[in-house]
Amino acid sequence: MRAFTVCLLAVSTLHAQNTKKPAAPDPAASAQHALKLAEAGRCKEALPALIRSVPHLTDKELLYHAAMGQARCAMAVDDTPNAVSALMLLKREFPDDPEVLFICTHYFSQLAMRSSQELAVKAPTSIQARRLEAEAFESQGKWDEAVGMYRGILKDNPKEPGIHYRVGQVLISKAGDSGPVDGARAEFQQELEIDPRSAPSEFVLGELDRRTANFDNAARHFTHAAEIDPEFAEAYLGLGMSLTAASKFADAIKPLETYTKMLPDDPAGHFQLAMAYGRTGNREAAQRETALQKAAAAKRPSR
Repeated sequence: MRAFTVCLLAVSTLHAQNTKKPAAPDPAASAQHALKLAEAGRCKEALPALIRSVPHLTDKELLYHAAMGQARCAMAVDDTPNAVSALMLLKREFPDDPEVLFICTHYFSQLAMRSSQELAVKAPTSIQARRLEAEAFESQGKWDEAVGMYRGILKDNPKEPGIHYRVGQVLISKAGDSGPVDGARAEFQQELEIDPRSAPSEFVLGELDRRTANFDNAARHFTHAAEIDPEFAEAYLGLGMSLTAASKFADAIKPLETYTKMLPDDPAGHFQLAMAYGRTGNREAAQRETALQKAAAAKRPSR
């Protein structure tokens, strides 16, 4: 009986050994093998292994090369989700690396081009496709063609948000710094009739009024822009500049303080705030802001 029991135990142990699951592959070894495949141009084989390995890598250098390999291979086989995933990981883990910045610029540009081509093929007469075409004319400085495209969209869809805003921007670009802006102003006002929460339209109207010394109206538009979008930093700067230009220095302090907290590296905000502090008698704060302005200006690359 004892011999029989020993035999059963031996058979059970052998069965357990034979049915034991194989060890999980080492992520680092898998990634290194996949990178060799990628270097040999075998991206279809390399990509699945890279996708599995990258989330588990702890060595920063290997993670860098594996994520780069995933991005390149995913772009090569037109796998947009995994290309974007790798690029976002690289941006998060290596935000200041020049090659990462270059690759992100290059690949995101390619992805945008692919998407625009896909849109043109799948929905060539859609509003979105026509907007892209109009924006392409804008980027080329073909103002009349861009306006014509936008006007065509509005003819078919009079209440489409964002289009009057684009027309206004094109008219400003066409007119230049000293050209007439009444037509552009009307476009931004029409945009607000369609979309009362268009913070960019409020902002541009504020800028147009500020440049013509209509500081009260400018302040009103900038205030509305900041109320609609509290993260709209430039609206606080515009408001502060309008109030200082109207000699309302005490009122200008709060929006300018907000701006300098949001964008501490912009010398313009510190300059305006120093002026407001100085004109309200706070010399110590004015000197501090002047020093911050000089420090911020020194950080900027010389032209």
